[in-house]
Order: sequence, then C-alpha cells, then structure tokens
Amino acid sequence: MSDPMMRLPAEWEPQAAILIAWPHDATDWAPRLAEVERTYLALAVAVARFEPLLVCVRDAIHERHASQCLVDAGADMARIHFRQVPYDDTWLRDSGPITLVSPQAYRLLDFQFTGWGGKHPAARDDALVKALHETGMFAPTAKHERVAWALEGGAIDGDGRGSLLTTWRCLHQRHPDLSRAQIEENLSKALQVERVLWLDHGYLQGDDTDAHIDTLARFAPDDVIVFQDCDDPSDPHYAELSSMHRELAGLRTRTGQPYRLRALPWAAPIMDQGRRLAASYANFLILNNAVLVPAYDDSSDAVAAAVIGRAYPGRQVVPIPCRPLIWQNGSLHCVTMQLPAGVMAPLE
Repeated sequence: MSDPMMRLPAEWEPQAAILIAWPHDATDWAPRLAEVERTYLALAVAVARFEPLLVCVRDAIHERHASQCLVDAGADMARIHFRQVPYDDTWLRDSGPITLVSPQAYRLLDFQFTGWGGKHPAARDDALVKALHETGMFAPTAKHERVAWALEGGAIDGDGRGSLLTTWRCLHQRHPDLSRAQIEENLSKALQVERVLWLDHGYLQGDDTDAHIDTLARFAPDDVIVFQDCDDPSDPHYAELSSMHRELAGLRTRTGQPYRLRALPWAAPIMDQGRRLAASYANFLILNNAVLVPAYDDSSDAVAAAVIGRAYPGRQVVPIPCRPLIWQNGSLHCVTMQLPAGVMAPLE
C-alpha cells in the first residue's frame, strides 16, 4: 500500500539501535570462528559506546557465550540486548529489515533473500525479519511487510530525500527477466523513492554480491558521495572503477547540480590462498555521533578514515579491524543493519 508520508531514511539520521548476528560454528565462519569473533567484539564494543546494540544468537548457550565474551572485552552491557532466532549466516545488511519511516508509523520491509542469487543456502535468513518481529522487539507502530521480490540492503543506498543509488550489475542478476524500467518501478514503489540513480560500472574481486553499492559508493550529507577509487593503473580494477568515477561525476542532484565526490584510497591487494579479497573502505557504518570505518592493516587506513570523517562532520571516527570479515567477501557495513529512531519497543 502506498503511503505518501513513508520514506527511506538516510543512514545518518537518528538511530534506535544497530542489529548484528553473532557468528557460530554452524555458519560459514566456522573455520575461523575465533578470529572473526575478535572483529565482532571490536564492532560490538564500539557500537555500544554510542547507541544500543541488538545481537541475534541461535540459542541460550550461544547467548551466554557471546555475553561473556562481551563482558570480558569491557562492552557496555547495559546497551547490549540479545534475541534468540535461527539464521544461516551473519550478513544482516542483506537479510535484515529495510525500514521505511513516517511521522506516525514504520514499515519493516522483508524482501526475499535468495542467498545473493542462489549462491548460498538462505532459508533461515529469509525468515529472519519475521522471526525478529515475532519476538516483540519492534514498536506497535512498526508493521512487518513481506515483499515478494528479491533485494538486499547492501544493494541500495538512499539519501533520505527520495534518491536511491544502486548498480545495474546486481539488480539485473537478481531479476534477469525485467527491464531497467521495470526494476526501477518496483524499487520506487516498494521503497517510496522518487528516482533511481544507476551505476553500470564498478566491482571488486572477491565480492560475491554482484557489485553491491555499499562496497562502491555511499551518499553523505550535503549532496556528497563517498566512493571507492583505484589510483593504480596496473591494478585490474583500475579501468572499471575509473569508469564508475566518471559515472558518478555525471550524476546530478535533485536541483540539477553535480554531486560533491570524495574519493577513498585504494588498499594494497589482500590475498588468501591465491584469492583476492574485497577490501573496500566504502563499507563503513554510520552511528549516532560516530562512524565506524574498516581497517585492513594497510597504510591507506588512516587516509580513508580522514576522508570518511570529513564527509560526516561532527561524528567520531572509529577504525574497526576488518581483515577477518573480507575472508567471507564482505566488511563492516555488510554485517550490520541500522534501525531508525522510534522503531523499537522499549529494550529490556
């Protein structure tokens, strides 16, 4: 049902909480569970400094384990809350709720999650939003709405004012039988956006999402777009990301002005058994009064943090070690989902 008051908020708007799922030995993290838990601990401790954190766990035993790890790490446990729900893996940017807001109500959009086009099992992840809603964690004014159409949260980025940024590579892979105009119509109706800005270029080796926008380019306040650049002509990404840069330069704001572009530096290749991992600095996480930035133990980490900090002024910049995450082809933004202010029931 269309509601002219509903809109997709920008990620830098006030938040109620951040949602994550704690890794366990039945997820794809099993071979490196201890290593990735250290990243989750750094992430959780950092989030809880600024706002509540909701942690999905598989059962009571898993909750006790995660809770003890967080206590030992010095996390602010008054801001950390657990929900026991089943899940296949921990990429909640893609399986969690995409929330629309209005002055009086919220809509928790529950798009089909297909494991990135059938690449991985996803039945429990596809049921996650419904399972979370049934725990009573959302306010009575937050309606759960199943959308019979495949879309992942990492595939889209909104500016809160009716503009959506996405990539043709990803959306075409999910819906090969639909034209660009048909996909755009579905996005506009479901997400209550007025225009869709498409990128035809941009990808990262080691990314199995088919070019999610959150690894490539992100909106920021005041008509800024922060994007992953590549300044090494010998790198296989150079031509594609240079073409993406030119596409971004050709985009226009709602008032017809060019966006103010902020280029992120390029990390040196990170390899794992001959496979290059997708080390994108664009995969940062915005919080209330802070922004968490991926760190890859690279000389470009500090430069990336400075660029992101300037794009989101007034927020504390906190680096999070993300090398363990990119082993599974994602990073900081991919394992989190923000929940807008007002959408939660009182947390206990």
